[in-house]
Amino acid sequence: MTGDPPDSIARPGQGTLFVVATPIGNLGDLSARARHVLEVADVLLAEDTRHTRQLLTACGIERAKGALESLHEHNEAGRVPVLVERLLGGASMALVSDAGTPLVSDPGGVLVAAAAAAGVEVVAVPGPCAAIAALSVAALPAARFAFEGFLPPKASARRRALEAMAGESRTLVFYEAPHRLVETLDDLVAALGGDRPAAVARELTKKFETVYRSSLGALARQASADADMARGEIVIVVQGAPKAATAADADADRVLRALLEELPASQAAKLAAQITGRPRKEFYERALRLKEAAGHFPDDQRREPI
Repeated sequence: MTGDPPDSIARPGQGTLFVVATPIGNLGDLSARARHVLEVADVLLAEDTRHTRQLLTACGIERAKGALESLHEHNEAGRVPVLVERLLGGASMALVSDAGTPLVSDPGGVLVAAAAAAGVEVVAVPGPCAAIAALSVAALPAARFAFEGFLPPKASARRRALEAMAGESRTLVFYEAPHRLVETLDDLVAALGGDRPAAVARELTKKFETVYRSSLGALARQASADADMARGEIVIVVQGAPKAATAADADADRVLRALLEELPASQAAKLAAQITGRPRKEFYERALRLKEAAGHFPDDQRREPI
């Protein structure tokens, strides 16, 4: 595959928008092509100009102060028309996020869409991405996956979102804030089951990079006991539902969760079995796991008569 010469930054008479991936930790991951674009583009659009200025300094890239401009979620919509006009006028621009690949849980989507609609050439300068890096080392199926970004911060919304994914057969990839890791793993156990293979990757490409690989249940217990597991940038990777999992399974789980809001596990399991025609024991074991994950009863009261 051939491309433009390295010093060709824009088409004659029209600017180009370069979407540039930057290191997520290790500065050695900045490609030669990305470095060149960051050095010679007319304008560098950064999510946080202070952070990007530090990155440029660390990489030995010098930019005039006025050539570094902010573009973040709070000003993107208002700035886009002017930026597109400048691109159409011939300016070349490089779009970067604080780390990794722009638009992957980062701002920039409004600008890219508007530039493309206006006929501006949009060029990818690929490189680091935390989601892909985690997927590559999680030791889980990677041929088909669903990137879900950050889950809702509120517990109820997060649980609803996870319940909707219970039957998803593709590997699931999430970003999560360190202070929510424990509760998110607990919610994953409740929604997807504690036996589901998973991995938690923290501080990828950095000094304290660690990848924890086990079942969701084991990872949830480890996170509760080990504070270091929740330090730094975190990616959670979860193997998809088995082929046998169907929409009927997801519906059955929703029925059980609704019943558990009002009934003890044994009664909820009995009614769920009557409604779905599935074995009562299956629902009872599932109900115990759900209640334990939610902390609804102490260790000495884990089982009821069935």
